[in-house]
Amino acid sequence: MKVTKEDVNSYYKKAGIILTDDEVDQIQIMDYGLGKLDKVGLQLFIYVNTDRYCSKELVLFPGQTCPEHRHPPVNGEEGKQETFRCRYGKVYLYVEGEKTELPKVLPPHEDREYYTVWHEIELEAGGQYTIPPNTKHWFQAGEEGAVITEMSSTSTDDYDIFTDSRI
Repeated sequence: MKVTKEDVNSYYKKAGIILTDDEVDQIQIMDYGLGKLDKVGLQLFIYVNTDRYCSKELVLFPGQTCPEHRHPPVNGEEGKQETFRCRYGKVYLYVEGEKTELPKVLPPHEDREYYTVWHEIELEAGGQYTIPPNTKHWFQAGEEGAVITEMSSTSTDDYDIFTDSRI
């Protein structure tokens, strides 16, 4: 799957989010080294990430999954706490907690062994959920894709711990 920054920006526009040309150039497209962006990946733009707070816009294409991970304590801090607010489409968020018996979506079949949390939170446009620090989670877009605003404490993504040892 060949994805351009303009492809990502078209989703921001669907959500009514306007980025400048310079901001579009800063969009990040991540396949987590797995080489299957159509199934596993994430596209994002970072507004700000300081030692106090972070704000990002995330894009997931239809059915695309951000793999299971957690934000551990870093440098004496308890780990990133993040709030997701769905701006467009639908996102299925899975976190630690009571297992949802019939989840509405599943991760890619060949990767399921790397997914361990199954408490389902369904977010439509306007829906919001806060993920506590050091909590395993993963998420997948619905049929239309999704745009999610992430507001969090400082993002230290280089320290994230993924359940999938290939990442």
